[in-house]
Amino acid sequence: MPGRKGVSNSEERPPIDLHGLVRELFPINRSLTGAGVRETLATLARHIQLEVTEVPSGTAVLDWQVPLEWNIRSATIRALDGRYLVNFADNNLHIVGYSKPIRKEVSRAELAQHVHTLPDQPELIPYRTGYFADDWGFCMPDNLWRTMQDEFYRIDIDSDLSPGSLTYGELFLPGQMPEEVLITAHLCHPSLANDNLSGIAVALALAMRQARLPRRLGYRFLFIPATIGAITWLARNEGHLAKIRYGLVLTCVGDAGQFHYKRSRSGASIDSAVAHVLRHSGHSHEIVPFNPYGYDERQFCSPAFDLPVGCLMRSVHGTFPEYHTSADNTDFVKPDALDQSYEVLAALLDLLDANWSYVRTDGRGEPQLGRRGLYRAIAGQKEAGGASQMDLLWLLNLADGKYSLLEIAERAGIPFGRLQKAVRLALDADLIREVVLD
Repeated sequence: MPGRKGVSNSEERPPIDLHGLVRELFPINRSLTGAGVRETLATLARHIQLEVTEVPSGTAVLDWQVPLEWNIRSATIRALDGRYLVNFADNNLHIVGYSKPIRKEVSRAELAQHVHTLPDQPELIPYRTGYFADDWGFCMPDNLWRTMQDEFYRIDIDSDLSPGSLTYGELFLPGQMPEEVLITAHLCHPSLANDNLSGIAVALALAMRQARLPRRLGYRFLFIPATIGAITWLARNEGHLAKIRYGLVLTCVGDAGQFHYKRSRSGASIDSAVAHVLRHSGHSHEIVPFNPYGYDERQFCSPAFDLPVGCLMRSVHGTFPEYHTSADNTDFVKPDALDQSYEVLAALLDLLDANWSYVRTDGRGEPQLGRRGLYRAIAGQKEAGGASQMDLLWLLNLADGKYSLLEIAERAGIPFGRLQKAVRLALDADLIREVVLD
């Protein structure tokens, strides 16, 4: 049996302090492009052999173009007496992403056209972007804005929009087979811990894990700006997309909410694999149908591509009050939740790497288990929490080359890991051999 034989330990610990990484990356100002993206990728590259790609501004990618690069150094609103009222240095959510440079005195009425607040959450700063708006803006707590009643203010945004590039990071770990598992996380948000950094941290830990394990499948990890990053990667990699056998977008995996899995557009086998792992994990979860809104699963599942890609979340984007606000901070993301997400995904990757098909070596009738010592072996396995007689009987009955292990586990109603233990017993007894499903 090529590859690793083990199954993921439900108490497996991530190879890095996930919450510590979130805290380290949190202050960096990220956007679609720019220095913050490169700084984030440089941090990840300390742990994995990340290949960084720069795609020049103006490059045609499908129906889009790579935008100008945006960088910002400072942004403030001051009263005319010099007092600082809003300062990008205090919180990088204070500036609307892709704000163009401006330095002038404005009336409160004019400023009001460029201020974003959350009246229903008056103490929080909203997260807003204007990627293609050719405009500028500030975000602040509504409570602060209501106190700003002066007639004029000084506005200073030191930023630039200029020809540069879009930057993304990629790690490919080849396997024994040509097929691949695609894992992606977006890295275009500034200081948002759950909706950005949780997916990055868990994806990095999984990459570190897979790099040190034997692999039958290849594993490709992408750290990309949302939407335009996925579109750019697709446009540049059309030649080998057919190798992607499974795919998953990771986001919002650090809060204490229950797991949610959004199915692929095509109803691909990744859907049944994730559902199986979640069902046998013991964690509360919900499976939701595909829709063409959300994260980059909608790009990977778009027409002409329709890749087998789903999206794993805990709380769903837009449904929790901290979403896209300053409350999505490092306190909102929980160390235990991050570790739990990692454990579920580690079990999933083990399943994907072992989900092959088997055929009986003789293929006729039910084999005699007693003379092969399998009853004693099953007893020992059962005492160790392993396979049962029924597990082995299900395997031997359906090992005709037509079913994957996951399909057998689903039909038998048993965890995939337990069926793997039955596989090892049957292999050792020379009752089955592995075949490759078309």
